[in-house]
Amino acid sequence: MEKANWSSPVAGFIILGLSAYPKLEKIFFVLILLMYLVILLGNGVLILVTILDSRLHTPMYFFLANLSFLDICYTTSSVPLILDSFLTPRKTISFSACAVQMFLSFAMGATECVLLGMMAFDRYVAICNPLRYPVVMSKAAYVPMAVSSWGIGCTASVVHTSLTIQLPFCGNNVINHLACELLAVLKLACTDISINVISMGVANVIFLVVPVLFIFVSYVFIIATILRIPSAEGRRKAFSTCSAHFTVVVIFYGTLFFMYTKPKSKDTLGNNKEDLSDKLIPLFYGVVTPMLNPIIYSLRNKDVKAAVRNLVPQKCFTQ
Repeated sequence: MEKANWSSPVAGFIILGLSAYPKLEKIFFVLILLMYLVILLGNGVLILVTILDSRLHTPMYFFLANLSFLDICYTTSSVPLILDSFLTPRKTISFSACAVQMFLSFAMGATECVLLGMMAFDRYVAICNPLRYPVVMSKAAYVPMAVSSWGIGCTASVVHTSLTIQLPFCGNNVINHLACELLAVLKLACTDISINVISMGVANVIFLVVPVLFIFVSYVFIIATILRIPSAEGRRKAFSTCSAHFTVVVIFYGTLFFMYTKPKSKDTLGNNKEDLSDKLIPLFYGVVTPMLNPIIYSLRNKDVKAAVRNLVPQKCFTQ
């Protein structure tokens, strides 16, 4: 395995990936490629119908279109390079390309955390204060909310990526991961990373703890309001308006917390097996969640299904 001289900074990194499992690389190449195509198709269709169908020009679908675009950007920042690494014997990446990948990955993940919180607020106003919904969630309100989600996520990513690329990287330049993941790169720094650790802790509070608490409180009020609806049909309709978002939140944060709270193996005999799972869990988190989002919203939403049905024949007949 290549190592740079301890006295000189590295010019690039070697992505270890699944090089120890050549048979798995071929299997996962086909599997991840198919899932990536589904992500592009599903999220692309959702963006298209929310733009073309005037009935979907509402705050909820505006946020949904942002979420779909975000999922496309998030997966595109890493999946093509991962697929290439499955087929390339020498899995190298330049320092600048690694920095770009770290920025995009962190920015998209942080933005999604904030955006899901914004979507929870939208559902809270729609169910708990329906008469004030057109005023509270006007275009002058929901557009800046979405823009601020992107701004906060990208700003935080600039800070963390800048702190990381300023570190001296000397010696071992092998990233034991499938991509340039921020925490994996930090392990290679040959200096004190206390500031990076503290900043990551602050980011975890801002982008994980705060949104989760906000979403939790929002749904406490939403459920309490729904349970006060006298008719069963009314309760069912109210639940249906937020069930898709709630499902996406559970999958997103459930997988995220499982990934970061999963204990690391310290047993020498089981090290390879655990090491493989530590790589595959983030990989599937990065592709399964973006793939499920459009499926969940389309299957649980009559408006989206109707818009897709109207879009297909319209395009066919105009050609």
